[in-house]
Amino acid sequence: MMSEKLHLHLESSRKRSALFHLTEEKWAAAAKRHKPLAKNVRVTVGWDGDILDDALRTADVMINSSPPRENLRERAPRLKWIQTTGAGVDQLSPFDWLPEDITLTNNSGAHGAKAEDSCTMSLLMLNAGLPEVLTNQRERRWQPIFSTPIEGKTAVVIGFGDLGQAAGRAAKKLDMELIAVTRSGKHTRPADVTYPVSRIDRALPKADFVIVTTPLTADTRGLISRERLGLLKRGAGLVNIGRAPVVDYAALTVKLVSGDMGGAVLDVFDQEPLPADSPLWTTPNLVIMPHISCDDPRYIDQLLDTWFMNLERFMKGKALRNIVDRRLGY
Repeated sequence: MMSEKLHLHLESSRKRSALFHLTEEKWAAAAKRHKPLAKNVRVTVGWDGDILDDALRTADVMINSSPPRENLRERAPRLKWIQTTGAGVDQLSPFDWLPEDITLTNNSGAHGAKAEDSCTMSLLMLNAGLPEVLTNQRERRWQPIFSTPIEGKTAVVIGFGDLGQAAGRAAKKLDMELIAVTRSGKHTRPADVTYPVSRIDRALPKADFVIVTTPLTADTRGLISRERLGLLKRGAGLVNIGRAPVVDYAALTVKLVSGDMGGAVLDVFDQEPLPADSPLWTTPNLVIMPHISCDDPRYIDQLLDTWFMNLERFMKGKALRNIVDRRLGY
């Protein structure tokens, strides 16, 4: 296999939720599940940069949510591959800090099952008017809200990668019509119809519910603008499990307060945790999810299992899965 053990460095931040910590215990359990491959790996585990510079001197591979950027090649002369702990990499762009000979992979594919459950829940919540019901509850107001079944209504999913297809499965499971909006417009199951993003203005008026799953790039920032929110039919609902800057939250708030929109479920925000003085906390007909819609307690276990599958490809000189396209930003 290998004449010398590959040096893998795991780096975590204590400021992040323990769900995302790369601990010695998590590594030991994963190594036990992948014994033949793990025998070829020497591991160091760091926290908040405590041993980072020493580890970088000999590291071949690193798993980290926020890789060091300054003088990376000088600090890490042997580094060949960085695995991020998340699927989105917008916080790492532009990629001018990343040497061309270092491969960057993300954790795309790890969120699908939980995202499908969350989108199913959100669609049913919005269809039942639950955001408004909860607003009425806080204000001690008895106001019956009646709704028609969700079957046959239309979901428009913005972005149709791992999360988008999970949202699509949720919609089809509820017997809904499904429109996908993608960069290319190429038809992808389970969508009934696919629009290129250049025709998004034709898709949005058809939506009973919009689900935003697209990654954040220069092209998607502000995509769901005030003008595009204005294209939605009265009473439409919106779910965002992608990135906050894709949607104009200030304009969304205005539409929720006015009653033009039936409700919204937001899982992502410009600043997290959401500050206590944010007006979103008191916006009517809005459900705030504290960035929990796509992750579950097995997250790091799944990440390491996926990494080991890629390690086998790496050792055989094969192309890795989940390579980030630096030009597209995901």
